[in-house]
Formats: sequence, structure tokens, C-alpha cells
Amino acid sequence: SDIIQSLKEAKLIVVEGTLYPLLSRLKNSGLLTYVWEESTQGPPRKYYELTPEGTVFLNELDSAWKELNQVIDHIKEQ
Repeated sequence: SDIIQSLKEAKLIVVEGTLYPLLSRLKNSGLLTYVWEESTQGPPRKYYELTPEGTVFLNELDSAWKELNQVIDHIKEQ
């Protein structure tokens, strides 16, 4: 629920039915891991963390995004 709240604060429209399957796919791909922790309020919670492979993949995505932005900025300047 914290992830969904953060995405909403960032003005992204996210539905739980979309987010949790995505997190499962990322985990199954070895990009995420999680641990269950007991909660003082309610049921146990999953806490997600990037794996080393996930960090590399995120850095590659970040580089690709920056390159795409540079191309778009260049086109807009024309």
C-alpha cells in the first residue's frame, strides 16, 4: 500500500490489480526480492527491495530514458 500511495503522490494512476502482478513478474525475473514482516497494525506486510540485477536493470532503464529525453529535446528545438 505504501508503493501505491507513493505512485499516487507522483500523479501516476495505478490500480492494485496492475501493480501486484507487475511486482510478481519482477520478482520472478530476479529483479526484486521481498521479505514478510509482522505489522503492529493488521496483517504481515511485504517489503520489496531491488536485487543487484534489478539495480543494474534500473540503471540501464534510467540511461535509456535520459537518451530518449535528449532526443526529444533536440527535436523540439528544431
